[in-house]
Amino acid sequence: MITSHKQGPKNLITDVAGLRVGNAQDDEIKTGSTVLVGDHPFTASVHVMGGAPGTKETDLLAPDKTVQQIDALVLSGGSAFGLDACSGVMSGLRAKGRGFPVGTMRIPIVPGAIIFDLINGGNKDWDENPYHALGRRALENAKRDFQIGTAGAGTGAMAAMQKGGLGSASMILRDGTTVGALVVVNALGSVTTPGDRHFWAAPFEVNNEFGGAGPDPSAGYVTPEPSRKEQAMMLHAIEGANTTIAIVATDAPLTKVECHRLAVTAHDGMARAIVPAHTPLDGDLVFGVSTGAGAAVERSQFREIAAAAAVCLSRAICRGVYEATPAGGDLLPTYR
Repeated sequence: MITSHKQGPKNLITDVAGLRVGNAQDDEIKTGSTVLVGDHPFTASVHVMGGAPGTKETDLLAPDKTVQQIDALVLSGGSAFGLDACSGVMSGLRAKGRGFPVGTMRIPIVPGAIIFDLINGGNKDWDENPYHALGRRALENAKRDFQIGTAGAGTGAMAAMQKGGLGSASMILRDGTTVGALVVVNALGSVTTPGDRHFWAAPFEVNNEFGGAGPDPSAGYVTPEPSRKEQAMMLHAIEGANTTIAIVATDAPLTKVECHRLAVTAHDGMARAIVPAHTPLDGDLVFGVSTGAGAAVERSQFREIAAAAAVCLSRAICRGVYEATPAGGDLLPTYR
């Protein structure tokens, strides 16, 4: 039973051995970038379920593609501008001698995904794309302890009813395997039920990690409330203006095919935490990551890992919104 598992010591994706996370942000622009980097290259794949994704190098992560391991993953604000954060991370990794060897060259493999945060109350009148520098600075800041909420790629994020943010959570399974999630919540849908107090994913909360309000005692919710986000942005049904982008990871030795299935299953956690999720106007995607090496996991063990990844993602989404903090010029209130 999932209840026999326990929260990781940091309750962050970095409870998974070999991973570090770095954040960089610009509070005037109200945006930022987040990088997940491994102490060594790691196995990864991806699954996209939103209708309006913004990505870089994700084709390489398909199970049938040649590259088996990558150096880092980037989550960034900035819409298409934010994809340049991947280049900043590549520059930093190359300076460290990291990358896929091609002859005498090394090419860091750094896929990434972006959210739309260009209309959130920040000053976007820049002369030079800031995301290359933000990406490189996020890499320099990478460590096992990192801030969630209004930080990194979650700095300018918004959900339907309140500020979004950067969230993370972890779980240790009965056999000692660690699973974790990292997410930027910038959804079209809401993470809270009508009234803004109860999280949709409240049944999965561990140790009051997002306030302990518990499940909503009401029932019968069929359609969501009108979105404060759309009203604040003065936009309606704007394609690509929303996205929840996430990474789920484990120290179990998964193949690239299993990392893909891990990402697929983790989307269940997104749908449990955000209503509605995976809309044509969201770019929802999940990266699946394994840092482990050794013998392949058994099918029953993988099933448990994948289920835990979905739960961790639900919890991480709620934590990202719960930990968001107010700042000048915000278009939406924070949960608290």
